Amino acid sequence: MQILSGVGAPVNPPTAVDFLVVAGGAGGGGATATFFGGGGGGAGGLRSTVTTTGGGGSLESALSVTPGVTLTVTVGAGGAGATSASNNGTNGSNSVFSTITSTGGGGGGSGNTLTVGGRDGALGGSGGGGGGSINSLPTSGGGAGTANQGFGGGAGQQDNDQRGGGGGGAGAVGASGAASANGGAGVAVSITGSSVNYGGGGGGGFYGTTGTQGSGGSGGGGAGGASNSNGVNGTANLGGGGGGSSTNSSATTGGNGGSGVVVIRYADTFDAAASTTGSPTITVTGGYRIYNFTGSGTITF
Repeated sequence: MQILSGVGAPVNPPTAVDFLVVAGGAGGGGATATFFGGGGGGAGGLRSTVTTTGGGGSLESALSVTPGVTLTVTVGAGGAGATSASNNGTNGSNSVFSTITSTGGGGGGSGNTLTVGGRDGALGGSGGGGGGSINSLPTSGGGAGTANQGFGGGAGQQDNDQRGGGGGGAGAVGASGAASANGGAGVAVSITGSSVNYGGGGGGGFYGTTGTQGSGGSGGGGAGGASNSNGVNGTANLGGGGGGSSTNSSATTGGNGGSGVVVIRYADTFDAAASTTGSPTITVTGGYRIYNFTGSGTITF
């Protein structure tokens, strides 16, 4: 593997490039009243030319690029976990490469008060899981995902065992608040030269006697909390959702969503980019020149 940096104006620049654009995952739902579980945060939306997009979408076409034109790269931040029953976890931020935008994950719904049902999960690249409710209160729904980017979140449970739904993932829906509300699985992408899972949904929080907290979806999703514990944070630069929290006596906080990533590659028969900003990791392997942005910047071919 060769490590390179951009050097001067290329003689033989690429005219089209492959990409992976993963948005920031959302924060998980909180729980502030007695006996509630928050919903898991939805994963960031995933768009790619290397494998099927999130949400079961079609493989995208390579992006045409013009030599000498500077293209913007924005890596979306993860959303904050909810600290109150009156709001969801914060949605993740969008990631952008030139004209390609992936939508931030939808926040997990919080387990609400003893007189109000759990909050619905928010819409996003992948949708947030709904917050848990007790008997006789309204059930909460999972938020919808965005077409060709991610799946929806699972609904919250309404019974004596209060479970938040799992956040949606790029590769699968989040589980409803059944025995274990796992976050939806992410998608395996090999654009960097090795297979990496991106876009896992956050697990739902759990309080009760039957079942367990939800695990995070493969691809950086954070696990849900159980028996008065916070949700686990999603993994940075994988776009995973944060886990929902659980409470039996005091306020708890949903896990934060993980930040996104932008990866660009093209055949190494073409020259290196004329310039980059934002300090991407630049490698040449497997016949490709690869630019891995874990922070925002620019690239000029």
